[in-house]
Amino acid sequence: MPTLLDVQNALRKSLVARDDGEATTMLAPQVPPDRLDIYRNTFVTGVTKALRLSYPVVHRLVGDDFFAAAADIFVARNPPRTAYLDQYGAEFPEFLDQFPPAATLTYLADVARLEWVVSQAIHAPDQEALTLTQLAALTPQDQSRVCFAPHPSLGLLRASYPVDIIWRAVLARDDAALAALDLDASPVHLLVQRLPTGVEVIRLDDREFRFAAALCAGHPLQEALDEAIGVDAAALLAGHLAAQRFVGFTLAPANDCVSP
Repeated sequence: MPTLLDVQNALRKSLVARDDGEATTMLAPQVPPDRLDIYRNTFVTGVTKALRLSYPVVHRLVGDDFFAAAADIFVARNPPRTAYLDQYGAEFPEFLDQFPPAATLTYLADVARLEWVVSQAIHAPDQEALTLTQLAALTPQDQSRVCFAPHPSLGLLRASYPVDIIWRAVLARDDAALAALDLDASPVHLLVQRLPTGVEVIRLDDREFRFAAALCAGHPLQEALDEAIGVDAAALLAGHLAAQRFVGFTLAPANDCVSP
């Protein structure tokens, strides 16, 4: 008599690896082996739909057949590990980057990376934003030790291509914007944030991006300010706080910071 784990492993081989050998031996005598195809097709269809929902722009760029074929291979290599499919597909951009049929679409993986950050922003939990009152209660010495906690919906992305323009143009079906696109333009630095009105994708320059990245990585405030060369760091920090991009803070050890 097979154990529950034996049955689960056999079904996994059938659904993911398309190896029905073990699962077939566990079927009741009156159940034909091709019934397993029903479960496999349902599994693949459901997971592919989840990928399409997370990567709608990639789907539109490559079309149904290409996307379905790529998803079929991706799912076999990266099956879901949880039942929460909104979190499925994090590895898809790297898969596309190494997928030979997509080799001529050099921007596709970067588009997918932006879409994953956007998807994470959409599904991130709500949290109350940090208030200025909480910071004002600190001494100046303690303010230099502040390490910010970014809002769960906040994301940062460096991309080699103008993927924000591609993303907006494809969603808006703006063929003119796509036709005018310069893929050889400089790399872009993007900040993604969920607002009450939807997800916003903002361009930063390289120095602004590095300052935002230091804050979001939890570097002590004084350290981030010291490294912010050539920018008005105070104004940038005020902008991040006004946009409610942080939800809390901790204090770094006093010997790690220099008082302002």
